[in-house]
Amino acid sequence: MREALDLARKGVALATPNPMVGAVIVREGEVVGRGFHTWEGLKHAEILALEEAGTRAEGATIYVNLEPCSHTGRTPPCADALLRARIAKVVAASSDPNPLVAGEGFRRLRASGVQVEIATDFQAEAEKLNEPFFHFIRTGRPLTTLKSASTLDGKIAAPEDNSGWITSERARAHVQELRHAADAIITGIGTVLADDPQLTDRTGLPRVRPLLRVVLDSTLRLPLESKLARSANEDLIVAATSAASAERRRALENRGIAVRIFDGPRGRVDIRDVISLLGERRCLSVMIEAGSKVNWAALECGAVDKVFLYYAPKILGGLQSLPMAGGIGKLRRADAILLERTTLYPIPPDEFAVEAYVRRDV
Repeated sequence: MREALDLARKGVALATPNPMVGAVIVREGEVVGRGFHTWEGLKHAEILALEEAGTRAEGATIYVNLEPCSHTGRTPPCADALLRARIAKVVAASSDPNPLVAGEGFRRLRASGVQVEIATDFQAEAEKLNEPFFHFIRTGRPLTTLKSASTLDGKIAAPEDNSGWITSERARAHVQELRHAADAIITGIGTVLADDPQLTDRTGLPRVRPLLRVVLDSTLRLPLESKLARSANEDLIVAATSAASAERRRALENRGIAVRIFDGPRGRVDIRDVISLLGERRCLSVMIEAGSKVNWAALECGAVDKVFLYYAPKILGGLQSLPMAGGIGKLRRADAILLERTTLYPIPPDEFAVEAYVRRDV
């Protein structure tokens, strides 16, 4: 099962919008087949492993991190293929939340005499691996992660000179790994005007589709000479409101930049509607990398599912330095947005990151 999970991870940015799946077939103590799924490769991990195993699959055990599918989608059901190959036992780390499967794969296998075992020791890891897929299937919306880097006192920008980085190169490299695993990234026009970012996946690793970049820009202030505009290649959406100039919209669209209107409260873009659009585009995971105002707006409207916050051993202090989340904020401590399932990740020598999930039961 460990090898199956490692194989599944090879599908990062390559399997989306499908889940990442790895499969290992073992017969008489010997691995006779392996496979992992990619969207472009079409075939599921179980099929690739069966093809490698050939006749040696008969009477063997297959280890897979996700329940074999039982429906016809882009490919026929994997459960049926396992039955035809006369696999004797299936060991899976997690069931598939897809209503088209949802235990039916296991039931079909058991009904035909195949032994099915759930590897409960690996279940949490398997579900974490495909967390965006599970979330999307259950909610119909992308898993949205707010990422921010700040000083120990929670500041993301100084009032005057903001040259240089808050966090180290090592921490920033990890951010690129998060971007690589994401389908889309959202920022605000304030960040674009201040930093002129590219918001690209700079890992150099392959991906099945480009990282979709989204700018929240109510009045279409995005400069045509910005790095984002100049690098647009059907991978940039500017989210505006109906107050935006028609002339500015035409100028951006003439550059191949998609402009979409999302009228929200107080004349601003409705972030929830933007994320819904990304869900319609089958984006499983979205990152928010923005400034203080957008961070708070996303948290306040309930658009954020989890946070990934990086901390550097620095203190800016002062009332003018921008906090991670600005805006009006909560006026009472009792009304604070609560987080749960907190995990601490050390980043040697002196930094760390915090991953936590927004509580939905309050």
